[in-house]
Amino acid sequence: MKRLFQTVLAKIYLLISLANIFAAQLHACELKLPEAVSNNAVTIASVDGELTLFSFNGLGDGKTYQDVHGKAFSVNLKTKKAKIIASLPDGLGRLASIAVTLNNRILVIGGYTVAKDHAEVSTSQVFEYFPLKNKYQKISDMPVPVDDTVAFIYQQRYVYLVSGWHDTANVNLVQVFDSKERHWFNATPFPGAPVFGHAGGIVGNKFLIVDGVKVKRVVDGKREYGPSDETWYAEIDKNDPAVIYWKKISKHPFKPLYRMASVGVPDSQQIVFAGGSDNPYNYNGVGYNGIASEPSSKIFSYDVRNSRWQNLGLLNNPSMDHRGLLLADDGLYIVGGMGKEQEVLNAIQKIDLSQVISGLDVGKDFK
Repeated sequence: MKRLFQTVLAKIYLLISLANIFAAQLHACELKLPEAVSNNAVTIASVDGELTLFSFNGLGDGKTYQDVHGKAFSVNLKTKKAKIIASLPDGLGRLASIAVTLNNRILVIGGYTVAKDHAEVSTSQVFEYFPLKNKYQKISDMPVPVDDTVAFIYQQRYVYLVSGWHDTANVNLVQVFDSKERHWFNATPFPGAPVFGHAGGIVGNKFLIVDGVKVKRVVDGKREYGPSDETWYAEIDKNDPAVIYWKKISKHPFKPLYRMASVGVPDSQQIVFAGGSDNPYNYNGVGYNGIASEPSSKIFSYDVRNSRWQNLGLLNNPSMDHRGLLLADDGLYIVGGMGKEQEVLNAIQKIDLSQVISGLDVGKDFK
């Protein structure tokens, strides 16, 4: 009995020590954006051999329709220099667009505009940004314009857009852009409740789609929104990128979260999620239920290799309203977003990669 007691104490001490280590590894960066921005498209690319964070479009700190913009920023991770770069060439401000990098090419995709009367229109344009020239080129239009979607890269060739919002409703489409042939095709549709503001990531040919917001019902022509607690695991057929095998799996142990930052981490075979809010909201941070939303500090992941959820600690600064989590050599970066009391942020937070690799098993009884 004494030996058992000592063993239990040792395990408890180990868990506390690991938690303290993880807390120490979570820290705010010295990096900052030139301006505060939220709901911004983010990506990372190498420019002259140096990793650089990019932010496109989004919402300024006034949080009105007049603060929706098409501004863009870059932050060099080595020199820590932040600068304003060229805005999107069509002059439209956008929210909920998405940015991806494939073969070091930066693509800025979709989003939605907001008019004075609060009318929202999904945009179809796909732009390529050339950092050395500080210029854009329109390369395509989405067949069905979507915003608040999840995007990821497969085989450094295909851009997948899973579900999302189109003008007046969510769609279950999985639209795929073949960057080599410059054409679009549809893959196997998303089988869950169509969502927007969801999160996900890919490792190899396996990806995950988590949470978001669904339309619960329409009453007298008005949509009622609610969180979706569904989690879908998927595998892309290795011989046919249009074929996806979907499977619904057990959800993470938290309340459903809206607009988390997320990314796949190939080296550790994990898909990581951070921040978000458990109260879905309009673009100004006020919930669809009329209650101001607050951000989450949670960081967790899905271990693809072992099919389990893992707890990765807490953010020093809770944040929400994200369009991506950026994977660099030394860590994961959250760029901008909204903080407590819906404050629009210029902050950049970093999650140490060793924390991701050493995650603690959550288990079904994790609270």
